Amino acid sequence: MSIDNSTPIVYLVDDEFAIRDSLTLLIESTGQAVKSFDSAEAFLNHYVPDQPGCLLLDVRMPIMTGHELQSELLNRGINIPIIFISGHADIADSAKAFRSGAVDFLEKPFNNDVLLERINEAIKKDIAFREEFVKKRLIQDRIDHLTTREKEVLGLIVKSHSNKESAKILNISNRTVDVHRASIMEKMQAENVAELITMVMYCEAPGSISLEKRVH
Repeated sequence: MSIDNSTPIVYLVDDEFAIRDSLTLLIESTGQAVKSFDSAEAFLNHYVPDQPGCLLLDVRMPIMTGHELQSELLNRGINIPIIFISGHADIADSAKAFRSGAVDFLEKPFNNDVLLERINEAIKKDIAFREEFVKKRLIQDRIDHLTTREKEVLGLIVKSHSNKESAKILNISNRTVDVHRASIMEKMQAENVAELITMVMYCEAPGSISLEKRVH
């Protein structure tokens, strides 16, 4: 099937051909796009980070295990939701997977309907994460385009300082603070101060507001 950049992909990594073949047919029967690989290394060489999706991952594989692939993805800053599948797993395997952020752990043989449901949930989670990331990046970009003084004033606004207090702390006039606040509101595209503060808190970018060492 044709796959564009907005099409979610179910990545399947399992060293057993029979498993890959049967699961690929099952998942594709629901209209989902599937890319299957016989090793963790092959997956790493073909993973497309710009597309949403999830990873269906076997635990015990030669050369690089599922756990080792999970660790490598974390090291690379890749947050794709992982559903582990295994026919020989124990409690320690599942606990390790969940501690590292896996969204589910299914033992073979598993119920196909449950698997498909977990896949849909994982893809929805990945799409939501990506949308949140884009939103935060947009806010951060607006913050980055503020001048140094505007960032200082913004830091004081977030700390609920009045214009008068901000002027005293920064040793500038009230009028100058007013000008900076107006510019901040315009650049941040905020309708009011409450929305402005919400945007900054949502973004959670402590390094962006360069006032932490000056205002207490």
